[in-house]
Amino acid sequence: METACLKILVVEDDPDLAALEAELLEEHGHHVEIASNGREALAAVERAAPDLILLDMKMPVMGGREFAEEYRRREPRAAPIVVVTAADDAQRRAAEVGASAWIGKPFDPEKLVEKVASLLDPAHR
Repeated sequence: METACLKILVVEDDPDLAALEAELLEEHGHHVEIASNGREALAAVERAAPDLILLDMKMPVMGGREFAEEYRRREPRAAPIVVVTAADDAQRRAAEVGASAWIGKPFDPEKLVEKVASLLDPAHR
């Protein structure tokens, strides 16, 4: 399923994984911005509101939970968040931050793209 070019913010402190996520999504026509921690992600959101956020939970400076709380406080119409984490309790962590979905690391690239497409499809919003 192809969706229109939308802006996706990848918040990930592992540069190789962030680059992989960005490449996969850009191949499907999306504009991707990368932030390496929650503080950088808040600055990115202020520059241009994303349509979707892929969020790692454990990062230096500001982690995923702190970012999600601050982001929702600042943005009344917040974009959907997909938690991308290696934690055993990924589903619980996603629920704690009000995420729309979660993906465990390591992830299947096709599943990542499918999850993003399903959340960006206007019929599912």
